[in-house]
Amino acid sequence: MEFKDKVVLITGAAGGIGLAAAKKYAEQGAKLSLVDLSQESLEKAAGEIDAEKLLLGADVTKEEEVENYVRQTKERFGRIDVFINNAGINGDFKNIVDQTVENLDKVFSVNVVGAFLGLKHVLKVMIDQKSGSVVNTASNGGLLGAPGMSLYVASKHALLGINKSAALEVADYGIRVNAVAPSGVDTAMMRSIETNAAKGHEEEARKGFEASVPMNRYATAEEIADLMLFLSSDRASFITGSYYRIDGGQGATSV
Repeated sequence: MEFKDKVVLITGAAGGIGLAAAKKYAEQGAKLSLVDLSQESLEKAAGEIDAEKLLLGADVTKEEEVENYVRQTKERFGRIDVFINNAGINGDFKNIVDQTVENLDKVFSVNVVGAFLGLKHVLKVMIDQKSGSVVNTASNGGLLGAPGMSLYVASKHALLGINKSAALEVADYGIRVNAVAPSGVDTAMMRSIETNAAKGHEEEARKGFEASVPMNRYATAEEIADLMLFLSSDRASFITGSYYRIDGGQGATSV
């Protein structure tokens, strides 16, 4: 029960990696504050999680709603020990010459602005208590390029830059900030990516994505959540400002 009575705040908690992480922290005895855009989806997804929990619908791109989810978490539990800064979208895939400013704004508002706002307000709580651990959900797209995915890739590069800067800003307060950088994960987001890449030929797209991974498969959400638990635990007490690839060996194929 490594996280017994620890307070864990997770955004994007209604599915995929966020929900998998919530279940694993609950198994470790944590108290959960779970945030997602849809309160209804969140209540449905989290219904079977056996833990003391607070469920909060919020748009992570709006500062007043971010302030509210942080405030309600602090009022309910008194502190925030772990922040899984996980909410994100992939947006529409198009080559740069065909992309729109509207899609750029949409992707960056969630993946960059939303992550930034979460850090801004959660770190205030952690600075006051002089402790805490943050895990940002980045992507191997934050380390590589990908045709048609320039906006998503750029947003995850930006998030890794914020991750490093945040870690340096709060190191003196005993707060650690790290990121996970997965390759494809077998979640609803990956289904959307497959459709974006080859609408009507999703199975072929999946086979192609999996073939690009030396282990010839997607990661599971639970595998990503396990890394999050490690990075937010006392076993990672001297790790901060880092990102960790979890990509089935994909990163080993590049320089």
